[in-house]
Amino acid sequence: MDTLSYRTVHAKKENLERKWYVIDAEGEVTAGRLFSQVAHILRGKNKPNFTPHVDTGDYVIILNAGKVRFTGNKINQKEYQTYSGFQGGQKRMVAKDLLSRKPIYVVERGIKGMLPKNRLGRAMVKKLFVYEGAEHPHQAQQPIELTFKK
Repeated sequence: MDTLSYRTVHAKKENLERKWYVIDAEGEVTAGRLFSQVAHILRGKNKPNFTPHVDTGDYVIILNAGKVRFTGNKINQKEYQTYSGFQGGQKRMVAKDLLSRKPIYVVERGIKGMLPKNRLGRAMVKKLFVYEGAEHPHQAQQPIELTFKK
């Protein structure tokens, strides 16, 4: 009797081929959908050889971070809070104010919150590049322009 052997193929760091993608945040639907789709790419879930314990993701460049859209009244109600560790060191900012002051922070924090909270997640976040304007210094990597379905 001939036995069949089914083996799970795990991705290896040496065999990975990473691509570079450019996403214009101005043309995208909403902030949350953009963030979740970018986290999906950074994690490598869009590839057939996705392995949960290996960083198989691609590099992502996000342009026009300040023009990201929030639906409904989230722009006025969503709060971002930080805490310094000292008494009375808690600060809260509404998304509208933070988006005008530090738009890169809003995008980075939204995507980082959707990645694993461990060493692997910290490695994935290093492949994210966010810029306020429409220009980026990564032309040498020949990034592919990416748009999502609306």
